Amino acid sequence: MAACWNRAACLLATLVGLAACEQGRNSQGTAPPVVPSRSQPTTPMAADQNRLYADVKFLTSLQPARHYRNLKSLNEAADYIKTEFEKLEDGRVEEQPFRADGRQYRNIIVSFGSAAAPRLIVGAHYDVCGDTPGADDNASAVAGLLETARLLQQLGSNLKYRIDLVAYPNEEPPYFATEYMGSAVHAKSLYTAKVPVRAMLCYEMIGYFRDEPGSQRFPNEQLAKLYPNTGNFITVVGRTGQEAFTQQVQELMQTKADVDVQRINLPAEMGLAGLSDHRSYWKYGYEALMINDTAFLRNPNYHLPSDTIDTLDFRRMAEVVNGVYAVLLGL
Repeated sequence: MAACWNRAACLLATLVGLAACEQGRNSQGTAPPVVPSRSQPTTPMAADQNRLYADVKFLTSLQPARHYRNLKSLNEAADYIKTEFEKLEDGRVEEQPFRADGRQYRNIIVSFGSAAAPRLIVGAHYDVCGDTPGADDNASAVAGLLETARLLQQLGSNLKYRIDLVAYPNEEPPYFATEYMGSAVHAKSLYTAKVPVRAMLCYEMIGYFRDEPGSQRFPNEQLAKLYPNTGNFITVVGRTGQEAFTQQVQELMQTKADVDVQRINLPAEMGLAGLSDHRSYWKYGYEALMINDTAFLRNPNYHLPSDTIDTLDFRRMAEVVNGVYAVLLGL
């Protein structure tokens, strides 16, 4: 998730629509790591914490860090995602290669449902900002994407929409908000081909939760009065004008997610509204939302070497995936 280099400036930037890559203060004090421990659901229609953990473990173990210059690690991440997609019997897997500054990058896509049906897009970026492991940003989201695909394979052709799950590179600076974001390439390809798109849901940082009062920060007092000050919820983020759709997604998520689901709509020019890949789809008039744990407003490890797997809550992460799965079946 792209943001700005200085934490204090970052809070200001959310009000004026700036975006770059934050390196905040190295604040510790995170909750003890929550690793998979309780028994897993017996039904295949619920997210599996162990699989989520395994995916995050692989991605955060890649060295050097999987950022835009380290193509070896970035391609190892892409290959892993593709291999996991290819294990799914009913999925149709493809790559979407593109070039940026003389380097080749790849979107990795798996599709379910009728090829002729209108599309639902679910996306997550697999690159990181700088030399960080990127457990929350954004291995948690890629793990959520992979687990969503595993759940969808159970349904075969019994889907209302064609569902495309897309893993992108180049969400982080220097390519954020440029045509070289993987999501920008993908969104443009849909528009050029005149593909009917029902909506796009962006997984962006879905693994960091806290139960201490005061663990949730806000960019201003007005928002602080409207939302819980404990960082134990997930948020559906949309821009102004998407209120009805944001509410629909929130309510569908809450039917299956055993975690509090909040929603917010912000002006597009406000930095918090469009700090991930969903922004690429707004350009073409598509409905697009972000599913997010509020990033640097909660997680002190954001864009730091301390963004490690032991800081994540895999039980709640699984519940977020269960909620998104309910959205895909309920829209």
